[in-house]
Amino acid sequence: MTNANLETPTENQPQDSESLQAYIDEEIAETSHQEVIETVISSLEQNESAMVSHTERGPLWRFQYGSVEVFVQLSGEKDEDLLTVWANVLKLPASDEPGLMRKILEMNWSETFETRFALINDQVVVLYQRTVADLSPGEISRAITLVATIADDHDEALKEEFGGNA
Repeated sequence: MTNANLETPTENQPQDSESLQAYIDEEIAETSHQEVIETVISSLEQNESAMVSHTERGPLWRFQYGSVEVFVQLSGEKDEDLLTVWANVLKLPASDEPGLMRKILEMNWSETFETRFALINDQVVVLYQRTVADLSPGEISRAITLVATIADDHDEALKEEFGGNA
């Protein structure tokens, strides 16, 4: 879909506003999740850091955002497939792990929106995961942006307060 299609009506494009909105929604729905992910990453990445690899679990993107590396994986385009977004914040062990766990649990309640802090392979991460059923481009954008921003906003402070590695 291009702006020209919206600005200059074609014979297939409806003229009234209600039909035009339905047409736009249909055009957006035809955009693959993969295309949306690539668009969002290109708007957030720094220093041309975006890379994609193709794994048996689906495409895996990674890019630098501030002081964190963000990962995005899409297992497919079917309703039951998953969109997973994560960023490593702190490598364990930490100097005060009970204090760290309490802190990230409290932050999960008040500061993470749809994302959450989690532990994966001795790493504290910020994580978002959901099925792609009814997943909109706006939700994809929000998920990637939230993970990147929350991880970047908290990684250095958590390392300073609780130790751990980069």
